[in-house]
Amino acid sequence: MKKIMGLLVMVMLMLVAAGCSKEPTPEDRFAAYIKLWNDQKFDQMYDLLTDGSKEVISKEDFTTRYQKIYEDIQIKDLKVTFDKPGDNEELPKDQESVTYDFSATMNSIAGPIEFTHKAKLKKEERDKKNNWYVDWNTTYIFPELKDGDKIGISSSTPKRGQILDRAGNGLAVNGQVYEVGVVPGKLEGQKETVIQQLSSLLKMTPDQINKALSASWVKPDLFVPLKKVSMDDQERIAQLIALEPVQTKKVGARIYPYKEAAAHLIGYVGSITAEELEKRKDKGYSSNDVIGKRGLEEVFDEQLKGKSGITITIKKPDGSTELLAEKPVEDGPDIKLTIDIDLQASLYAELVGEAGTGAALDPVSGETLALVSSPSFDPNQAALGFSTDEWNQLQDHPQKPMTTRFNKAYAPGSVFKPITASVGLTNNVITPEQTMDISGLKWQKGASWGNYFVTRVHEANPVNLEKAMVFSDNIYFAQTALGIGKDAFTAGLKEFGFEEESDFPFPLETSTIGKLDKEIALADSGYGQGQIQMSIVHLLQSYTPFANGGKMIKPTLVLDVAKTEKHVVSPEIATTISEMLRKVVGDAEGTAHGAEIADYPLAGKTGTAEIKQKQGETGTENGFFMAYNTNSPSLLVAMMVENVQGRGGSQIPVKKVKNVFMQMK
Repeated sequence: MKKIMGLLVMVMLMLVAAGCSKEPTPEDRFAAYIKLWNDQKFDQMYDLLTDGSKEVISKEDFTTRYQKIYEDIQIKDLKVTFDKPGDNEELPKDQESVTYDFSATMNSIAGPIEFTHKAKLKKEERDKKNNWYVDWNTTYIFPELKDGDKIGISSSTPKRGQILDRAGNGLAVNGQVYEVGVVPGKLEGQKETVIQQLSSLLKMTPDQINKALSASWVKPDLFVPLKKVSMDDQERIAQLIALEPVQTKKVGARIYPYKEAAAHLIGYVGSITAEELEKRKDKGYSSNDVIGKRGLEEVFDEQLKGKSGITITIKKPDGSTELLAEKPVEDGPDIKLTIDIDLQASLYAELVGEAGTGAALDPVSGETLALVSSPSFDPNQAALGFSTDEWNQLQDHPQKPMTTRFNKAYAPGSVFKPITASVGLTNNVITPEQTMDISGLKWQKGASWGNYFVTRVHEANPVNLEKAMVFSDNIYFAQTALGIGKDAFTAGLKEFGFEEESDFPFPLETSTIGKLDKEIALADSGYGQGQIQMSIVHLLQSYTPFANGGKMIKPTLVLDVAKTEKHVVSPEIATTISEMLRKVVGDAEGTAHGAEIADYPLAGKTGTAEIKQKQGETGTENGFFMAYNTNSPSLLVAMMVENVQGRGGSQIPVKKVKNVFMQMK
């Protein structure tokens, strides 16, 4: 038995020894090479090359070339495979080389690349041991890539998509401007004089001009561009070309035909900065791109930009090329808005000279028809580049023309009262017939309020909901909010979209309720003061139920987007409030009677919101007015004008909104 066991052990040891002495197979060796390749471990791949390959290329050059090519054309998802021979396919012992077919697939900046090729392995002795090594050449990178060839990358820029209004009018279009420059050789003998004239006409400093003229690439006979000028600026162009060394040429540019009227909504474009490029480096942007800087140009930039066409070629020493991969250019799609540019221009014209905002909505479809902020700026000049003086003037202007107001949240004042009424009626805290006994022009709940009073302008007693709406009675709505209570009032406002982040394409500040932890805060909130804050777009949204049988419509800005609606009040409550809003305009004593138009029944609500730190202080006032036609509710207009104190209060926007309806009726 011991002899048998001993024999078995000897046999096993012999088998193990035979296994250990077995030479490596070429397929295992190539499999190891391919694994390193897939992992892009190029330095380790080099160690598996034949001595002959290493004589042709150094390890540093081998590693650097792979890395540079893969980085330049942004290789991802690399997968190299080969079919191993079957177990029964043994090589003759004296065979010194073997060839395998392999396949490679990868994604590049210009799309997918795939190829099949043959790899040759040779048996070589190193350190007294035989092994298999890859007989490498440049065609292993790409079959078409021979010694002396180079990889070339070229791109074609897509056309930026245009922004259009609902009728197809261009709000941001691709047009042309004049590029103004000089030929340095023609400045001889008059350089200083011409530079001074150019400095004045182009609003550039002499240093800026001299810096452009001293760039390393500049030659005496080459055109040196200095600044782009609008084609509308014919007088300045005439003065410029009168200077002998000055030349102009037409170049492509973004044009904004409606200038200040739509500047805050549409925005403008400009050259991408290093910081902006860093944020977008994984989204197909390059250092030569022009991107949206404000407004919808910025909001929809990735969509409008389109996709650059990329071509990867192999450049031969004789100048010929072979295509490796190509991704066709994709122009940016046009974006068609719900905006009516005629209404937009009309609203802006009414606000010229004022600081404020105007907006319009179709209360049935939810389509936003106008979004205006005043004062404004010329987006064409912004796209071409403001001079330092021009920029400083905009920044130092007391009315802040660079501030977009239609997306900011403001205390709404009395235009908020229909919302309080809706919540009160829904919770059965008030009824249309119910009256409140209110005496005098000021009121407080009790001595605990100290010196704080809610005040009103028009004295009436008793007061029902209709009178309170027509006279805009702060005390009535303060008492209504207290009757509703903090929790029910908060829940009711949330039904109207408060504290809800908006998905409106143009980013809006969230409308907030604030803290209602004290009775005074709750009372003030009932008439749109306290900490209540609303954007004018949300104001429009909150009025849609009164023209819609109780359904609140979410505003849209891009044409042909599906309507979203929800019931926030009953049809009966919506009708009740709408009829009262009609009387606010139609009743001779109504606060908005100045907006009455014969045979055109407007319903509306005025509001004056005080902007001050505490009662007793003299603060500023913003005047509001909301209005829609009860017979044909296809247009709901809202306007806010800042600093109306001592100038007519809310009657300023009342007159302006009336003018808009007169023009659009």
